[in-house]
Amino acid sequence: MLFNLKLPFFLTDKRVFSFYRQGVTIFKVVIRRILEIKISSYTMANKPTRDIFKIIFQNFFKSFKPRQFTGDYVGEDYFGNKYYEIPANPSIGKRKPSRWFEPKDKEAFDNELTAEWEAWLRFRRDEPPTREELVKNLSIMDIKKRNAAKLDADYSKTKDPKLLDKEERGMGSFPKYREYESIPGKDGHKND
Repeated sequence: MLFNLKLPFFLTDKRVFSFYRQGVTIFKVVIRRILEIKISSYTMANKPTRDIFKIIFQNFFKSFKPRQFTGDYVGEDYFGNKYYEIPANPSIGKRKPSRWFEPKDKEAFDNELTAEWEAWLRFRRDEPPTREELVKNLSIMDIKKRNAAKLDADYSKTKDPKLLDKEERGMGSFPKYREYESIPGKDGHKND
């Protein structure tokens, strides 16, 4: 008898036992076939398998590949700062490029940066500024400096204290307009 197994009372009949055995083997075959179909359909769909050891070994071997430590020269501003970039490489998981600058004096990282290059460094713009753009903005900046110096010279002349307006206090310090009433119920100003 099958390894001295005690069969349930309803399987003591040989005919019932043979049907039971056949049913178990048929059940095993059906389950095996279903699993084969699922596995084959899964691989047929070309879905990536997540083999953790394979991923670990791939990343380990990728770590030995030389990386780009020196950036590509992008440009220079009129202060003498040089700008570099290492482009993004999504294949190794680097989504954003690396951007930095080298000041003219290697130790002076508190140097002034132009607004265009600073925007490029902080990823507020994708393309680096062109030389024409820098020259145009520099000329606008010079014009504004000259205008500010001219205004300062015009308005900084010493004024006679007698000509200065005395500061009014109270109700007289508020602006007065003809279209508004200064005293409720009466039209316009009488003080004009």
